[in-house]
Parts: sequence; C-alpha cells; structure tokens
Amino acid sequence: MRELVILGTASQVPTRHRNHNGYVLRWDNEVILFDPGEGTQRQMLLAGLAVTPLRRICITHFHGDHSLGLPGVLQRISLDQVPHPVKVHYPAAGQEFYDRLRHATSYWDNADIVPAPADGAIFETETSAGRLTALPLWHSLPTYGYRLTEPDTRRMVPALLAEHGIVGPAVGDLQRLGHLGDVTLDQVSVPRPGQTFAFVMDTGLCDNVYALAENADLLVIESTFLDEDADLAAQVGHLTAAQAATVARKSNVRTLVLTHFSQRYPDQSRFLTEARPHFNGDIVLAEDLMRVPIPARKAGVS
Repeated sequence: MRELVILGTASQVPTRHRNHNGYVLRWDNEVILFDPGEGTQRQMLLAGLAVTPLRRICITHFHGDHSLGLPGVLQRISLDQVPHPVKVHYPAAGQEFYDRLRHATSYWDNADIVPAPADGAIFETETSAGRLTALPLWHSLPTYGYRLTEPDTRRMVPALLAEHGIVGPAVGDLQRLGHLGDVTLDQVSVPRPGQTFAFVMDTGLCDNVYALAENADLLVIESTFLDEDADLAAQVGHLTAAQAATVARKSNVRTLVLTHFSQRYPDQSRFLTEARPHFNGDIVLAEDLMRVPIPARKAGVS
C-alpha cells in the first residue's frame, strides 16, 4: 500500500470544509505523519487511520496550523501503547516549541518518542522505505521540507531466468550474491527505479524547493495564494498556485498535489485553473480525507 491520506488542507485559518494541515504517507511498512495541525487526531479517526502504524512524524515548522495537533497524537500513541519507537523530526531551532508540545498537558507517558531534529543545510536519515532528506526552506521562521527517496533496485525477468535455467531457491541466491556461476544479476534482470515523495510547505521560492521536488513521483506543495496576491505571498514566504505548478514542471514531477489554501478564496477551483497552464502532468486539488495513490512505478528498462 502506497498512498497519501490527506487529513487537512487549510492554511492559518480553518474553514467549515477544510481542517488544519495533516498528511499521512503510507509507504509499505513506513507510515509517516506530516505536519499534524489542530484536529489531526479526529481527522485520523474520520479517515479510518490508527496511530499504531506510525513510525515517524515530520514537522516542517512550528506555526500552529502545522504542529498544534502534535500533543494529541503523541498522547494517543501513549494511550494505545504503541510498541515501537516513533521518531519525530522537526527544525532543531524550534526545540523550545517541540518541548512545549511534547508535554503540553499531564498524561501517562507510556510511549517511546524519539526526537530527531533536523539541523544545518541538509539532514538525512535512513528509513525502511529509503532515505529521508530534510532541506531548509524560506519562511518567517526555521522551516524544512522533506523528501523520501527509495533506492533503485532490479526486477527479475522470468523469461531470462528460464533461459539460464535458474529456478526456485537459486533465484534468491542470485539476488543475494549478485551472480550464480557464470550468470550475473544484470543478465537476468532490468533496472527497477525507486520512487520519490516530496513534501514542501510554507516557503517562498528558493533553490531547495526545486531540490526537494526534483523527479518526484508525488509532490505535495503549498499553494496558499493566487497570482493576484503574489506580492503578499512573497512578503510572507508562501507560494501561489502558478508558482507551485511551475516548480512541478521544471522539476519533472509526475503528480502534483496542491494544498494549504488560504480562506480568503471561497472558490478553490481557481487554484486548479491557475495551475493548469503551467503544468501538464496530473494535478490533484487536495480535499480533506482524500486518498491519493502514489503513481505506478515507472517500468524497468533493459
């Protein structure tokens, strides 16, 4: 199962139809919660998601619409006695805010919550799904975007295996050793490109926006404003729908998810209208409780 479950799509002010931020990435056994805004625990309930599968939480920055749901989620992890460690990534410069949210109220702290702050020009860590990278963005306080990159592997080709008489357990031996007698792994397999997910919130345009988005199969990116308010967006460190779509085009993104919409625009279809001329790929206008599948893996080539 590889999908993004969207819990909330509003920006600073929620609306009757849009909750504050919250995004759950289900990537095989790696389940990551991004930017748990206020109300995330309830949105997870409505989406049919439990906290038990969560392996890590990634916070881009400590504005309330991206982090005020953290105390409730952590307390629920404790209440449900999640048996494995849960890592929390966040900007190291926001340690004071993390500490406040970690113990915002009294509760039975029965969970293994592991702080893993991001610091410097690049932060990287390995997960069961691949490498998680955090890069600093441009906003009114320290902010990081995230990128999950699955390593490239190889896909076995049954016809080539049969041609070389390799069957049963010998296939596993070949994969493990890289060769079996005179037969090499390359002779019976084709490249299997890894997939990439990128998450970009609350930022003005900067080099790291493009670095995070590069060749992403799925890019989740804020589009708080429309072009009519581009000057305001630049002042406060946000993107317009047109800018987000241009980033996707220049970065060779496959599927673009627009989200984090300002409440000043009652008709969110305008975001899609503005983005479409700038990006010819798949565009998803995010809605609360929507599920977005990770695009099918690119075919291997011989």
